[in-house]
Amino acid sequence: MAPVTGLSAGETTGLAAMVGLGLVGSVHCLGMCGPLVTTYADRLDDGGPLSLAEIRQQTLFNVGRTGSYTLLGGLFGAAGALVYDLAALARVGDVVRGGVGVAVGLCILAVGVGYLTRGRAVDLGRSLPLVGDLFARLSSAMVARLDRLVDGPGMVALGAMHGLLPCPLLYPAFLYAATTGSAVTGALSLAALGLGTVPLVFAAGTAFGSLSTRRRATLHRVMGAVFLLLALVPLANGLAAFGVALPKPPLPMPWT
Repeated sequence: MAPVTGLSAGETTGLAAMVGLGLVGSVHCLGMCGPLVTTYADRLDDGGPLSLAEIRQQTLFNVGRTGSYTLLGGLFGAAGALVYDLAALARVGDVVRGGVGVAVGLCILAVGVGYLTRGRAVDLGRSLPLVGDLFARLSSAMVARLDRLVDGPGMVALGAMHGLLPCPLLYPAFLYAATTGSAVTGALSLAALGLGTVPLVFAAGTAFGSLSTRRRATLHRVMGAVFLLLALVPLANGLAAFGVALPKPPLPMPWT
């Protein structure tokens, strides 16, 4: 398990990359969760200028959303640490780290290629059995509770529920958090990602910001390139466990 003794240069670089991914990937948030965010904003809008109450509620929403990302990142990081520790006890640590690294790397790589080639969201969640149904159920639950929660502190809960929505931006990030083998690094990574998404999502909720289809496609392709960069980390470390050297960027992993 990665020791908690402060951030190394590699971990700092990794967190910066996650913030950048959040900034670029927030365009995806507008496509997937934008309608819900707009619905919240519509319920808050009193027809006049932007009020402090609206700013407060959108802030609470983003606090809840980023908080849920952080918690889930920590849980995935802790799960990864448990898997690696058990594998080490069973004397198959290299095999497990190698297999997990290659599998996760290829998964993130596939998502990145999808964004690069299509220029739009790779909607994994809605297309998967059970998960797509879960997305619909959670979305319905949010809308059903809007009037009760949107004007008060319950807006934090509405934001937190977004961490449970199937999301092709979050899925690879959660996998990345698991491969760090550290609850702290996993939580910090997802917190960085969440903070990166805040500016554009906040703007969408307060100013109804929008992007042209062409510009959105460009940002999706940039996000795909960032995913390819992130994919190199678990993939390179996974292959290294099998004795295969592959260049990788200086991002944090527990066995580097």
